Amino acid sequence: MHRAPRIAMVAGEASGDLLAAHLIAAIKIRHPTARFTGIGGPRMAAEGFEAWWPGEKLAVRGYVEVLRHYREITGIRRQLAQRLERMTGDDRPDLFIGVDAPDFNLALEARLRRSGLRTCHYVSPSIWAWRGGRMDKIRAAVDHMLCLFPFEPALYAKAGIKATYVGHPLADMIAPDAGDSAARAAARIALGLPQDAMIVALLPGSRQSELRYLAQAYIGAAQRLVQQHPGVHFVVPLASAETEVLWRAAQASAPGAVVGAGSAASALPLTVVQRASHQALAACDVALVASGTATLETALLRRPMVIAYNMAPLSWALMRRMQYQPWVGLPNILSGQFVVPEFLQEDATPDNLAQALGNLLDDAPLRAHIAARFALLHTELRQGNATRAADAVDALLRA
Repeated sequence: MHRAPRIAMVAGEASGDLLAAHLIAAIKIRHPTARFTGIGGPRMAAEGFEAWWPGEKLAVRGYVEVLRHYREITGIRRQLAQRLERMTGDDRPDLFIGVDAPDFNLALEARLRRSGLRTCHYVSPSIWAWRGGRMDKIRAAVDHMLCLFPFEPALYAKAGIKATYVGHPLADMIAPDAGDSAARAAARIALGLPQDAMIVALLPGSRQSELRYLAQAYIGAAQRLVQQHPGVHFVVPLASAETEVLWRAAQASAPGAVVGAGSAASALPLTVVQRASHQALAACDVALVASGTATLETALLRRPMVIAYNMAPLSWALMRRMQYQPWVGLPNILSGQFVVPEFLQEDATPDNLAQALGNLLDDAPLRAHIAARFALLHTELRQGNATRAADAVDALLRA
């Protein structure tokens, strides 16, 4: 190119902020003076991104929840599109990259593409799991799709959409030995957990809405499990002070519960930590995990898990009608079978969760088998994600 590229981007939620930050850093190796503007979070800002709106504005999940913020979100999208369309000369972006957030980004990308701006979408929507009808919308919106999973480019090729498999960033961030016995011992020391106990990690989600739907079931499962396995200890990594408040309130209101670890018979042997999900998973023997990216992190650390999820009934009813596969957890989807159990909505009861966790704790050969399956998955997804994505972006800039 004759000048440093201008790239507009939109990334919502913490996962998109992290993904985009790594991509920006990789692009800057090729184009040190490239400029990046749009919607993003603090990790992107640390790489020199100029955020016109914070990415947290887009961190809304579920149909019912989105409706509450619909006017604000669509207003931001309209203002962003107008601002980008009005740019001329050296200020006009050479490329727009929408990072995940498909419900926001695809409509924006379609409008920008009609105005003559090239578009790239980073993280394929889950067309293979639900809402496959979006393929026509994607074809109209996207010049190139960057895919995190190896089976996705073939689906886009059939639809006449250019796509590149770039691997998954978590598989690069997590070293192959990150879940070995030495890492387990070190993580337990760092978190102040007992070395010889069976440790169960409880990950009820990063959003406040997830805590509201899942915390009571998780605490109830822990109460039942500790009765069946008296030596078990729990670790709960929470994403923010707000989610910790919700967790503590749910724990305090649980029947017979005493907050925190202690010697009383009714107390749960439980340690709450802030922003330490990776260490908590490395430290544990098994995990109870809310469906989402955390299930993939758990798999890449080779930890057997039980997957649970609960959401607003209307959101679940709408999503269930459009679901194509019998699995919702990424490890099961990528494996094409139920490697680990899933309990969703009304099935995510304390009794069911405790029973499934107990089955894993009691069966060492099963835990070893699951860990071996996850090791193969790690190898397949570890591709040098940021570098491969930057290569694809560079090709678009030079085309």
